Amino acid sequence: MKVALGSDHGGYSLKVEIIKHLESKNIEFKDFGTYTEESCDYPDYAEKVAVEVSNKNYDFGILICGTGIGISISANKVPGIRAALCHDTFSAHATREHNDANILAMGERVVGPGLAIDIVDTFLNSQFEGDRHARRVNKITEIEKKYCK
Repeated sequence: MKVALGSDHGGYSLKVEIIKHLESKNIEFKDFGTYTEESCDYPDYAEKVAVEVSNKNYDFGILICGTGIGISISANKVPGIRAALCHDTFSAHATREHNDANILAMGERVVGPGLAIDIVDTFLNSQFEGDRHARRVNKITEIEKKYCK
C-alpha cells in the first residue's frame, strides 16, 4: 500500500503525527507538502495528492487542513477522485465500503491526533464492498464524465 499525504498550514501538525504513525506501521508514503506552518493555500496540496492518486501512483491519499472542508472540495475537482471528509471511524469505514473513497480528508481543528490515527487506520483497512455500491460509484463516475470536459 502506498499513501500520498498533503496538508496546508492548518493541518501540518496533524500530518506530522500521521506520518509518525505510518512509519510505525511500515506503510509506504510520500509527503507532498506543506512542510511548515507558514500560511499557504490548501488547493495546491489537494491537487498534488489528488493527481497522484488519480494517476494510480498511490493507492490512497490523506489530506488535512483546518477543517478538512476546503481541501476535500479541491481534491474532488480532479477526475477519478472520491475524497471523503471524515471526523469519525464510522464514516471512514462506510466511505471505503460504500463509496470506494480513495482520499481521506480531515480537519486538524476538528479531530485530535488519537482519533485521527484511528480514522486513518479504519480508512486504510476497510474494503470496498462492490455489488450494489459499485453501481452507485459507477453513476458518480458517469456524472463526472458528463460535466468534467
